[in-house]
Amino acid sequence: MLSLGIVGLPNVGKSTLFNALTKKGVPAENYPFCTIDPSIGIVPVPDERLWKLSEFSKSAKTIPAVIEFVDIAGLVKGASKGEGLGNKFLANIREVDAILEIVRIFPLKNEKGNEIIHVYGDIDPLRDIEVINLELILADLETVAKRRANINKDIKKNDKEALIEDAALVKLEIAFEKAQLANTVELNEKEIEKVKMLNLLTLKPFIYGLNKQGGTQNLDEMNPEVFKELTDYIESMGSLFVVIDAKIEEELKDFEGEEKDIFRKELGGEDDGINSLITEGYKLLGLDTYFTTGLDETRAWTIKKGSTAPIAGMAIHTDFKDKFIRAEVVYWSDLLEAGSYGEARSKGKVRTEGKDYIVKNGDVIEFKI
Repeated sequence: MLSLGIVGLPNVGKSTLFNALTKKGVPAENYPFCTIDPSIGIVPVPDERLWKLSEFSKSAKTIPAVIEFVDIAGLVKGASKGEGLGNKFLANIREVDAILEIVRIFPLKNEKGNEIIHVYGDIDPLRDIEVINLELILADLETVAKRRANINKDIKKNDKEALIEDAALVKLEIAFEKAQLANTVELNEKEIEKVKMLNLLTLKPFIYGLNKQGGTQNLDEMNPEVFKELTDYIESMGSLFVVIDAKIEEELKDFEGEEKDIFRKELGGEDDGINSLITEGYKLLGLDTYFTTGLDETRAWTIKKGSTAPIAGMAIHTDFKDKFIRAEVVYWSDLLEAGSYGEARSKGKVRTEGKDYIVKNGDVIEFKI
């Protein structure tokens, strides 16, 4: 299972968002460093196709694809040098597959006049991003410098592999000195292979969650110039962003369905952005979904984009790779439109695929082993 690590400064809404995502209570008190150890939540990926297939098959169980969110305590300036439990937090970030950086765009005082403190005393989203990213960059710069020192002897011997690695490390050092993330650096395949072994923080893909004030129905109430500058900066790094309303969704975490929608509107919220965040996080990790469906269960299976049928089958059981014979494949909407497997087959919509077949997002598959 792949994971997204939730990072950001203290009091930007990380733990509130985590509560909303997982319906699991974690500390979210109004002071820095309340979350010392990371909390892990397994979150279902919203997918309308799954429920339609389950209804089609009259399945006894419906099992969605999931993504793991890790709530990591607030970083502060100096974290790369150990400030504010920095080393522990950086180690936790190193374990995740991608980074969800929460950025506070809600004001110091809420609509009731209650102050929600900011570690720097004012609201400046762009500065906050730069503070967090710089700490991650400084940690990576130290890692790269150590690695260059370690391979120095091999470089002096003109070792081919060491020279390839060093060329990549030099590119990264230059980028870090310009406060650029590793994932913005152009590297060739061999260089990427070398650099991946270092598990650099800023080589991971980033998505930014812009956390607005609970109940703010649109962004017109915020300074449009500040907001545009912020989103332009995020896009210039090749990253994604989603506007979220973590507070409203956290307050609604115990409600379901229509009741939840009614209460959300009463609280002044329309789209909380949470589903978009989960879906975009899934895409960010380079994941696709295929389905199996029948009377017993309909299930969404997570695979890396571009997986062949035998590799995709390993999501169900590792034996599927070696024992794979063939796969019967039909696209989910073609199956529903046909009304039955038999009708889909007669229309030529069910195909027999071999070991080289690249599984498509939305395929319904029956594996033959």
